[in-house]
Amino acid sequence: MQLKINGRTVEVDADPAMPLLWVLRDLLDLTGTACGACTVLIDGRAARSCVLMARDAAGGDIRTIESPGGEALRALQQAWIDKQVPQCGYCQPGMLMAAAALLAQSANPSDAQIDAAMTNICRCGTYQRVRAAIKLAARSMRRTL
Repeated sequence: MQLKINGRTVEVDADPAMPLLWVLRDLLDLTGTACGACTVLIDGRAARSCVLMARDAAGGDIRTIESPGGEALRALQQAWIDKQVPQCGYCQPGMLMAAAALLAQSANPSDAQIDAAMTNICRCGTYQRVRAAIKLAARSMRRTL
């Protein structure tokens, strides 16, 4: 089966019913995507790779935390540092990918939009910092336009 991941087309020998998460981690060694923080972008939309079968992702443009990024991801990564979002760090790849999808849809997301988009669970409870970082990244991106 062919998958387009992080801008490259790869051939994987996987059961089409295998969760995309397992394909990414176990077959392609893309370990930034983790259980509980398994959000990836498919055609720019956030998707949980643990419940998405590999066959259902075929044909889409899959982006993981290891991807070269883009303006939103770079702005978010800097905002995450500036607002000191990570504590244990476990949920961060999924949070960043979900936030990148949100900023692709809304240049100035409201608190309600952020809350609705950020469904990854953070065991450390840094939700207020996540919200502040998303708003900082959005402002940063608007300044560069």
